[in-house]
Amino acid sequence: MFVPPRPNPALIRVMTVFNRIVMLRGVPGFRDLLPFNRLAGLRGVANVRHIHFPDADRERLKACCGAGKATFITPNHPEFFTDWMIDKEVVSQVSPLAASWATHGVVNGLGRLMQKFWLANNLIAQIPGNSQAAKEHSVSWALQGHGVLLHPEGSVGWHGNVVAPLLPGAVEMGFEALKRGRGTAADFKVWVAPVVWKLAFTGNVEPALAKECTYVERRLGIDRSAETLPERVHHIYSTLLSRDVADWGMVSDRRLPYDVLQKALLIELRHRLGEIISADTAISDIIELLRLSRRWLRENAGDAERSIKVRALTETIQRLQRLGPWASVSPTVTQEEIAEHLKRIRNDYCKGRLRDTLNRFIPQPAGPRRAHIRVPEPLGLHTFEGSVDEALDELRSRMQEAISGIVAGLDASGGFISYPNPFYHR
Repeated sequence: MFVPPRPNPALIRVMTVFNRIVMLRGVPGFRDLLPFNRLAGLRGVANVRHIHFPDADRERLKACCGAGKATFITPNHPEFFTDWMIDKEVVSQVSPLAASWATHGVVNGLGRLMQKFWLANNLIAQIPGNSQAAKEHSVSWALQGHGVLLHPEGSVGWHGNVVAPLLPGAVEMGFEALKRGRGTAADFKVWVAPVVWKLAFTGNVEPALAKECTYVERRLGIDRSAETLPERVHHIYSTLLSRDVADWGMVSDRRLPYDVLQKALLIELRHRLGEIISADTAISDIIELLRLSRRWLRENAGDAERSIKVRALTETIQRLQRLGPWASVSPTVTQEEIAEHLKRIRNDYCKGRLRDTLNRFIPQPAGPRRAHIRVPEPLGLHTFEGSVDEALDELRSRMQEAISGIVAGLDASGGFISYPNPFYHR
């Protein structure tokens, strides 16, 4: 059951300071001093030492928030845990009482006391299959002049250079807010305000990445058969893909490039899933197919045998797709991208131990980082004449352009340490 947030302004102010020091930047004087810098709370749990948020971008976002307008803030979603920490820092500067969507497991799954705490921090629980009440509350809150923040990419993909296809929730709620707002004021405005951020290490973190890679190899029972860090990551992924191919009764050819073998497996799994749930979209539209599979599972809960197979197929397809075509596009790979690969592997494959669970909920970075935050041009739904899908395409284009601009600027200034990319092939 959905429980609406009960924001406590005093608590939100306290948590803003706590978040800034303990969760992000760390405690000056301790964060670089042994042994204190080994304690996440003293060095900054997310280890984001510096935040570059230009005044022009901050003012662009701030101008969209306030009385007489409804604003839906839509950040990219490249990393778990750090996402809310950076999002909270952003909204504290532009709309302190903004509400933020969070997973049902965080808001409601940790007991009544924690639920009360999260609701006081103005978190909206996203309940799978029952989001209407959350949407209704979001629209009402936005109409009061407070922002509402939600991640349009959905789940974390661990790909900081690429914006995934967007979900329609923010735009749909925006159009609903516009309809209601125009009922009382002819000039009412509704904004969907995209925000993007890119994390970059402040120095060379290869030893820490190599240590994490060794943990993943041992945890998954994969022999180290390469010397360089990128080749080791590629070997881990290739081994895991070969295991998936074998598990589903197919023949693996390790001589094929990773993305070619991955695509062949995905096509076969889509076909099998489509046959079970009687879908016509098994090959052409994977997003729609996965949506139909989730609905099929809700409607066929009594069919235990087929439900197990549908769930296994769905989970495998989703996991395989998390390493997208973008991984093989560039001839080089940065330390930041290697770190994302390792976190993605740990999240998807390393399960069952306390250390793995902690890493999934509070992943620890390999070293200090700088966050580069930008605000692309907000989309005014009050002047937009296109459809929801066209609005999503425009938002994604603006977000990707901003991310690519950050990456290009950092690359030109020597801000990345790069290696040959073993996923790349002509």
